[in-house]
Amino acid sequence: MNSWGLTIHDTSIYADGMAITCPTLQILLPGFTQAVTFDEDSVPPLEPNFIRHFTACNLGVQTSNCGTEYDCLPDGIYVIKYSVSPHDYIYVEYNHLRMVKAWKKYQSVLCELELDTCSPKAEKSAKLKELMLIKGYLEAAKAKVEFCHKPNKGMELYQYAVSLLDKFDCLGCPTC
Repeated sequence: MNSWGLTIHDTSIYADGMAITCPTLQILLPGFTQAVTFDEDSVPPLEPNFIRHFTACNLGVQTSNCGTEYDCLPDGIYVIKYSVSPHDYIYVEYNHLRMVKAWKKYQSVLCELELDTCSPKAEKSAKLKELMLIKGYLEAAKAKVEFCHKPNKGMELYQYAVSLLDKFDCLGCPTC
């Protein structure tokens, strides 16, 4: 899991012989009201079937030490819209629930649980059950946002799962 990067791949199927003009990618980060736009004038230019890796620097949320250090991208809903001309008719738009920080914390808690290849004692078993419940909430949050198209409900579930994770005493949990 990459806490500082976001990769987007255009998997569109284009009609043979049809000119593809003015490709535009807009990424609205969580907590922002203005999307970051990439197009054929971007460096490198946006072209059909692109694979692009975005960081806090090229998304405009980090302005110093770019190229040497990268800030973590925030968890939350990213609204990703890709279009070609005419933009009003030819586009796709996705809500993506990024939850890298939450998954890393979840995995750190699992590491600290130190499970063995036998049935755990009651206390560890209870913690494991609670972690499996939290995992279910995280997966449900992602499904609500990306599949069911209910972003508000998805964020409620995500925040609830994170609040449950925060209750675990986690010495080695990542900060980012």
